[in-house]
Amino acid sequence: MTSTALLDTLRHTVGAAHVLTEGDLSAYEQDWRKRVHGKSLAVVRPGTTQEVAAVVKACAAAGVSIVPQGGNTGLSVGSTPDHSGQQVVLSLQRMQAVRQLDADNLTVTVEAGVILQTLQETADKAGFLFPLSLAAEGSCTIGGNLGTNAGGTQVLRYGNARELCLGLEVVTPQGEIWDGLTGLRKDNTGYDLRDLFIGSEGTLGIITAATMKLFPQPAAQLTAFAAVPSMEAAVRLLGLAHQHLAAGLTGFEVMGRFALSLVVKHMPQLRVPFADMAEAPYCVLLENSDSESEAHARARFEHLLELAFEEGCVLDAVVAESMAQAHDLWHIRESIPLAQAEEGLNIKHDISIQASRIPAFVEHADAVLQREIPGVRLVNFGHLGDGNLHYNVQVPEGEDGKTFLRDKEDLVNTLVYDAVAQFGGSFSAEHGVGALKADKLAHYKSPVALGMMRAIKQALDPQGLMNPGCVLQVLDRA
Repeated sequence: MTSTALLDTLRHTVGAAHVLTEGDLSAYEQDWRKRVHGKSLAVVRPGTTQEVAAVVKACAAAGVSIVPQGGNTGLSVGSTPDHSGQQVVLSLQRMQAVRQLDADNLTVTVEAGVILQTLQETADKAGFLFPLSLAAEGSCTIGGNLGTNAGGTQVLRYGNARELCLGLEVVTPQGEIWDGLTGLRKDNTGYDLRDLFIGSEGTLGIITAATMKLFPQPAAQLTAFAAVPSMEAAVRLLGLAHQHLAAGLTGFEVMGRFALSLVVKHMPQLRVPFADMAEAPYCVLLENSDSESEAHARARFEHLLELAFEEGCVLDAVVAESMAQAHDLWHIRESIPLAQAEEGLNIKHDISIQASRIPAFVEHADAVLQREIPGVRLVNFGHLGDGNLHYNVQVPEGEDGKTFLRDKEDLVNTLVYDAVAQFGGSFSAEHGVGALKADKLAHYKSPVALGMMRAIKQALDPQGLMNPGCVLQVLDRA
């Protein structure tokens, strides 16, 4: 089938208005960070699962590869076409239906194009909580969240997207539809196909709908911003919080002093507590949710902070007195990436290490980077509660950003990822592999694991048409 014939088939399948080939397609062909700009044969926007299946069948018959795409907010270049002009970008953005909310089963079934914030608001209006929360929640989609197994700020209590999902609807690389939207919490009938597709970044099939867990709304939610004397103290505070708040601990974020100084510099309208406290190299943002009452939650929270002061884990702390104040404190944390972008070009890392080993990792990695690249500035922040750091590297002050990235990015990545491997961690905690880190997977993943991954890919997608170049890129070229 020629490209012209394929495009005619696609227009007949989804409507000519939803097969985009001309005009400004950068919203679909450029990655979120504007690092890569590809060229597609067409951007196709099906409106139903049956249309997705028909599009996949047509592309398979033509031997044309497909790049599945949700909100296109990923940070690992996992939903961007290459430069060939021969790939079809399959956007799920039109598939935005909330199919069912089952209050008795505590589940909601939604299509892949539903915006995360829309799902949060839908759950809230029904009196429930959907806890997945990300900086991009106003534009990222549930399909993309599941495709990358998104994390966010409440993983230590509720888990990643994987733990929040009970079932999937998937279009296979052959254009068949697998309906696994059971909503069952127990189903021990063979291989867990759901978990194959979650985190596969569109390389094994296309998620078109999902059944997600809902939770009761907490009766109270308290937030504190604490200055700590070291990363070791932050980890000790985490241990105390687990001990005294148990499942009530829903958020535990760490922020380095330099990261917070960028917020102070570029967003002076935000009031950053303890920004000038020289003896506090880190601050911690912690959140406690309670199912009983605000009085009960506040008593436990204040008791925790008193113990932390006594044990030297905390130098000073402020507790939000209202939801508005809590929002302001969280806004400081969420503004770090924006402030870093204002400061200039940088090298981002999304790493995970056992929380107990993070202080030693930070000390080691800081020293190695300062030794090998004098003047480098480290923007260290992230989800300490689940061991996930955004250990970013800012260009030395006064140096040209583009030149630094051209000359030093590979070295920086090698130094950081080697240190992560030395401490038994992962180079990708929640952003996925995509095309950006496919070469790292081949280097840092065990040969046995890679062999099994290749076997799964070959079994499900023997033509290699589903998001080629992502995840297993280097191995496919071998």
